[in-house]
Amino acid sequence: MPKEIIPSAVYPAGTAIPTAPPLPAAPHGTPNLPPWRTAAPPPPPPPPPAAPQPVPAPDPGPIEHRVTVEVVYVQPEVEVEEELGRWARLSAAITGYVSPWKALGALAAAVIPIPWTGYSAATTWAFTMGEARAMHPALGYVIALGAFGLAVRRLTVRRSLLALFATAVTLFGIVGAADWFDAVVIITGVHR
Repeated sequence: MPKEIIPSAVYPAGTAIPTAPPLPAAPHGTPNLPPWRTAAPPPPPPPPPAAPQPVPAPDPGPIEHRVTVEVVYVQPEVEVEEELGRWARLSAAITGYVSPWKALGALAAAVIPIPWTGYSAATTWAFTMGEARAMHPALGYVIALGAFGLAVRRLTVRRSLLALFATAVTLFGIVGAADWFDAVVIITGVHR
């Protein structure tokens, strides 16, 4: 085990501690710094002032001015109409496309029973689409949606009472072909 160093053992008490050896001589005008520090370099001399440049005299010729004019069109402010709600836009689209009285007449003609059968055209078509669905669910949907698509196409071409009647009847046919259990089959894959 090493012995502990005691300063009095190195320098006996009462003796002066020796001084450090002298540093090398520094050049004239620089401080005497320890070797691990260096003196900052002297600042560079300032640059000589630049001589003023003579300003050339302008040509004594004619002076030419060019002016560019841009025509800007300012659009007048247009009054913004108040935004319509969803139901107001829908009713405006329907009433602008088909007369409400024509639509009510076509709907009434579709649901009023035919005298010799006792059933309306809409219920007869819905029953037929239900029977087509009983054969195969896809068959009922294909026939019902196909007939409705043809009726709507006819309505867009000719806005007649007959086209409105066909659209109303085929719309009830889609209801006859639809079954809520189809949504369960589509979502879960479970059949009856």
